[in-house]
Amino acid sequence: QVQLVESGGGLVQPGGSLRLSCAASGSIFRIYAMGWYRQAPGKQRELVAAIVSGGSTNYADSVKGRFTISRDNAENTVYLQMNNLKPEDTAVYYCNVYPPNNIYWGQGTQVTVSS
Repeated sequence: QVQLVESGGGLVQPGGSLRLSCAASGSIFRIYAMGWYRQAPGKQRELVAAIVSGGSTNYADSVKGRFTISRDNAENTVYLQMNNLKPEDTAVYYCNVYPPNNIYWGQGTQVTVSS
């Protein structure tokens, strides 16, 4: 069974950057498409970005051109580089397989964009 642990969140000013990491345990990581999701207060969880095992990616319109998802299969890790952050990016960020499986939701990592 795969376990996922997110890290890298924090408080950043508008226009700043953060890099999130998702460490996956389990040798089957390489065959899964992976996604980053977020949930802002009072809103539903949404897909931010996804990457398939071959490297193809897709992004929510709201983050295109600002966020980059990548994966290191050797390290069983998925990353989300977030640049030019905006207050509306404030949320708890989670990683999961894509499409998501409820058994893999972790604690997430809080990202707060505020001056």
